Amino acid sequence: MNLVFKALSDPTRRKVLELLRKRPMTAGELAGEFVVSKPTMSAHFAVLREANLIEQEKVGREIIYRLKMSVLEEALLSFAQAFGMELLPRRANRAAAKPKGRGAIA
Repeated sequence: MNLVFKALSDPTRRKVLELLRKRPMTAGELAGEFVVSKPTMSAHFAVLREANLIEQEKVGREIIYRLKMSVLEEALLSFAQAFGMELLPRRANRAAAKPKGRGAIA
């Protein structure tokens, strides 16, 4: 879990994960979204891989990165549980948050 939160501590790495949430992207596509050197981006990718948040696939001369959402979800759930917080599924959260109107069945 420490590696995950180390990876999430940097805004550039969080932005990479946000981009990969939309779709898999090549290293070049990702690097094009930032104003940093390619070696710096490679270092960010290495931290994300070490935390098991992304996976890479080499296709020809390109490297394609994909988000491993299940790892991120598991880390966040473990973190919440460590502090005694219970996470409800999204539907349950919305239902619990809805105010009950007059005459509503509890």
